[in-house]
Amino acid sequence: MSHKERIAQRAAEELSPSSIINLGIGIPTLVANYLDKEQYIMHTENGMLGVTSVEEENIDPLIVNAGKQPVGEAVGASYFDSAASFAMIRGSHVDVAILGALQVDSEGLVANWAIPGKNIIGVGGAMDLLVGAKKIIITTNHVAKDGSAKLVQECEYPITSRRRADVIITDLAVFHWRDEGYELTEVMEGSNIEEIKAKTKLSYRVHPSAMQKEG
Repeated sequence: MSHKERIAQRAAEELSPSSIINLGIGIPTLVANYLDKEQYIMHTENGMLGVTSVEEENIDPLIVNAGKQPVGEAVGASYFDSAASFAMIRGSHVDVAILGALQVDSEGLVANWAIPGKNIIGVGGAMDLLVGAKKIIITTNHVAKDGSAKLVQECEYPITSRRRADVIITDLAVFHWRDEGYELTEVMEGSNIEEIKAKTKLSYRVHPSAMQKEG
């Protein structure tokens, strides 16, 4: 299993049956592979509730998610315009949003839509989801391709929202926001406390159970 699949599998464990869930592009999309699709309701901000995966031979080019990837229809799926879809998000009718991130800082703020000096197109619905979804789960590699920390003391990139992320899941660790700060609650397989400490600039506490799981 790749590290991205491990992150997605761990993120699926954070979800409750019957939840309405919005998955961002990249690692979040993989979370659907670890869910009983009959027990969860997938939302996409371009206007569909009841998203499922689709076999290649059954792809309809007119049915895509917000990332323009082909998707399928669950039994009872419904369609609506973007205004209704964003009203659902802004009205807190989406239970969980799972998003990627360029950076997350010690205040829980997320940067995931722009890198200064680089032309990245596609803000998408992240700004609305960060504000409107009841729970925010960030799934990301622990460090960037150049080895720099993605969990930082303060975001250097433009933040997406003033709303903080509730959970951060990386290939090395799981952090939960508790008592006004992040707490390291789990060490992912193949990692250890020292590696996490060396690659994390974000402030956090270590829960005793996380230290026990390390070995």
